[in-house]
Amino acid sequence: MRRRTCLFVLLVALAPAGCMRPAPPPASATAPTLSGDAAHPARTQGWVDTQLYFGLGPADHPQVGVTEAQWRDFLDTEVTPRFPAGLSVLDIYGQWLDQGRSTPSRLRSKLLIIDYPDTPENRKKIEAIRSAWKQRTGDQSVLRVSQPADVSF
Repeated sequence: MRRRTCLFVLLVALAPAGCMRPAPPPASATAPTLSGDAAHPARTQGWVDTQLYFGLGPADHPQVGVTEAQWRDFLDTEVTPRFPAGLSVLDIYGQWLDQGRSTPSRLRSKLLIIDYPDTPENRKKIEAIRSAWKQRTGDQSVLRVSQPADVSF
């Protein structure tokens, strides 16, 4: 009986180990190296992923601020001519706390994502987009988040 109890305890102790999978190797060991494709073999390095956050107006009052038609006009006249190869736009909700306020401002917002080769010309285009928005809307800022990106099409 004692032997059966020991065997039972051993099986219970080892049962979870049989259900567990070994940890995967680190991502760097398994991640494929981006090499582009036949049409764009060298276009996987030296790119930037930039996210621009545009406030459109109060989240609780959609009738106030920038309309969808005004946003599309801005996109068509200021953004697309500078980056005609492609971009992404997401509708988002954002909030931030102004200095001296106790409650955050809640905003309807657009997130513009553009991936591009890192060149002085393209960096100037990004800044021109930000400046155009501030001039058009009177906003004080357009949040920019940029980071290096490996890109493959």
